Amino acid sequence: MNPVRIGRRSAVALTLSAVLGVAAFCWPLVVDPGAGIAHGRDAPLVFALLLPVALAVVLAELADGGMDSKAVAMLGVLSALGAALRPLGAGTAGIETIFFLMVLAGRVFGPGFGFVLGNTTLFASALLTGGVGPWLPYQMFGAAWVALGAGLLPKVSGRLELVLLASYGAVSSLCYGMLLNLSFWPFALGEGTTLSFVPGAPVADNLTRLVLFSLATSLGWDVGRAVTTVVLVLATGPVLLRVFRRAARRAQFVQPQEGTPRET
Repeated sequence: MNPVRIGRRSAVALTLSAVLGVAAFCWPLVVDPGAGIAHGRDAPLVFALLLPVALAVVLAELADGGMDSKAVAMLGVLSALGAALRPLGAGTAGIETIFFLMVLAGRVFGPGFGFVLGNTTLFASALLTGGVGPWLPYQMFGAAWVALGAGLLPKVSGRLELVLLASYGAVSSLCYGMLLNLSFWPFALGEGTTLSFVPGAPVADNLTRLVLFSLATSLGWDVGRAVTTVVLVLATGPVLLRVFRRAARRAQFVQPQEGTPRET
C-alpha cells in the first residue's frame, strides 16, 4: 500500500494531467499542417496550464485525506534537495543527479506524491539556476511522469526491488530525453532531410524520424543520464529507501503492519 494514497479526486486530476501532457508533447504529430501554430506561443500556455494541474493534484490529495501537512513538508524538503543536487551534474556529458531521487521517492511515497515532486523539483531547480524558459514546462511534465511511474511499479523487495528501480531509471531516462526532443524537434529542422519532421505525414513515419534524430543528436546525453541514474539508484537505494520508509511510518503516512517491529 502506498504511503500517500490516491483517492478518486486525485485519480481524476492525474488522468487529466496525463491527457494534458500527451497533448502538449504530441500535438505536432496530429495537427493540421495549415494550422500555423508556433512553438514559441504554445509553450507559455502549456506552462500556465501545468501549474494549476499540479496544484489540483495536491488539493485533491488533501481533500481525500491522502496528503497532510507532514507529506507537504516532506515534499518541500525533497524538492529543495533535488534543486540543490541538479547543478552538480546537469549539462555535463548528460550526467543528471536528480532522477535517482525522484525514482526512489516516487517508489516510497506513491505516484501522486511523485507527480507533484517531479514538477516542484524541476521548477525549483530552474529558479535556482536561471533555467526558466519555454523548455521548462516540458521538463516538468517529463520529470513528473518519471516519478509517477516509479510509484506504479509492481511490489517487490530486496535486491529485486533495486534491480527493478535501476532498470526503470534507465528506461525512463532514455524516454525523458526523447520526450524533450519531441517538444522542439518539429520546429528545429527544415524539411528535406531524413531527420526532419514532415507536417501531415503518418505518425509512425514521424516517430521513426524522431528516433533517428535522437540517435544522431542526443543519445550521448540520454545514455549519460541513464547510467548516472542506474549507478545512483544502486548506490543510494538501500539507504534512501530505508530512510524514506522510516520517515513515512513516523509521519504516519502508513501504519506499521501488525507484528512488524517498530524502527528506533
